[in-house]
Amino acid sequence: MQMDNMERLAKIALENGRDYSGLETIKKIKGGSINEAYYIQTVDAEFFMKFHLNSPKGFFKSEATGLRIIKETGRISVPNFLSYSDQPGKAFLLLEWIEGKKTDDTETVLGQKLAHLHQCFGRMHGFQNDTYIGLLPQPNELNANWLEYYKEYRLGSQINQGIEKGLIKDQRRVRLEKLMEQLEKYIPSFVEPSHLHGDLYSGNWIVGPGGEPFIVDPSFLYGDRHFEMAYTELFGGFSSKFYDAYDEIYPLRKDYDDIKPLYQLYYLLAHLNLFGESYGENVDSILSRYVGE
Repeated sequence: MQMDNMERLAKIALENGRDYSGLETIKKIKGGSINEAYYIQTVDAEFFMKFHLNSPKGFFKSEATGLRIIKETGRISVPNFLSYSDQPGKAFLLLEWIEGKKTDDTETVLGQKLAHLHQCFGRMHGFQNDTYIGLLPQPNELNANWLEYYKEYRLGSQINQGIEKGLIKDQRRVRLEKLMEQLEKYIPSFVEPSHLHGDLYSGNWIVGPGGEPFIVDPSFLYGDRHFEMAYTELFGGFSSKFYDAYDEIYPLRKDYDDIKPLYQLYYLLAHLNLFGESYGENVDSILSRYVGE
């Protein structure tokens, strides 16, 4: 979007957030691969705004809802959101600006606070609204049975999208179907439905004032916390301080190492559908482990 149009949109976002004190600066910054990102400064505050020209239905509402639910737990820091819109061509999310320097304790605090978040529970697994992983639609329902939810609404959703895109076919499809038939051997049906960020890789937490960790860009759901922890390990970027601090407060189950690849499979399928065959080998490796060649 041209900068003069972006300035008008920024003013609308600020006015909708009831915190408009006069726009002084707006500049485009790096902020991820999906949305355009902007730094906004007014007379008395700083903000971060995401913009997407062709965002899908309910895209920023989904993120804003996740931020609100996590904030209401009081267990871990998230940026305050001031306003959002999913109007076609003018979709945005306006957040407070978060900035700080990492300290020696930052990742320890992150592990502790994530454990405390995971000790907050919903009534059922899943979520009442559809969400997104990247720009991929993530259909949802609320289900008392975690295995049923994970099988149909997580793995099943990504498998169906992969089939439609032509990325899941032939032997890969056969082995995925075989794995789905055997999933109950590994994935528990009844576990406590923790509050989960849902997309917690190393790029989705930042450092705020005093070294305080903030989690950002949630794709919220209630579910098995081991699903979240498995993703933190998939692409790295979390230190031993983080895991030691988490484990001290909320130790992982003994079956974690057996189910971790099956939870990582969901995210690998999502990356396969988002970015293509470069993730196919990782998917096939997990299938080989559980169903053979």
